[in-house]
Amino acid sequence: MASVVFFRAVNVGGHQRFQPSVLAKQLADFGVVNVAAAGTFVVRRNVSQATLRAEILCRLSFKPELVICPACDVLALMRRDPFQDAPDETKNLRHYVTVMTKAPQTFPSLPLEKPTGNKWEVKLIDITGRFALSLWRRQTNGILYPNAVVEKHFGIPATTRNWNTIAAICEILKE
Repeated sequence: MASVVFFRAVNVGGHQRFQPSVLAKQLADFGVVNVAAAGTFVVRRNVSQATLRAEILCRLSFKPELVICPACDVLALMRRDPFQDAPDETKNLRHYVTVMTKAPQTFPSLPLEKPTGNKWEVKLIDITGRFALSLWRRQTNGILYPNAVVEKHFGIPATTRNWNTIAAICEILKE
């Protein structure tokens, strides 16, 4: 089964830096395609998560946290079109998907706004399996991002990607 690999906390502020395009070439036997610079890979070939994880870790000088999802889960998320009723993306409003290492056991009442009220910066609008869907709105003094809100609320490690990245992943999977 095809997979999608999301690296957590890499290539941010000089921390755990690597070149995703180089790693993708090293993993070419698995049909790996690099998606952007944040550490997101589409793995087209049928390979176990354990094998994939081991192959990635042996090629890096650090041990990144990896969230590996079956490609069918990402495609199912896209088919749901979870942002269809949300305002369109603009310079100051973005659609995000936070991928947790596991599905949460409890769910908040949605939408969940942080901070609450008219000055919200992150609005968690849906949770499906291990995916948390949110809107991020730029505020003048804003400092919140979806990943921090999801990790703090659920206590589960996670990594966040823009919805456009998820769309790009799905296009690669359809090829």
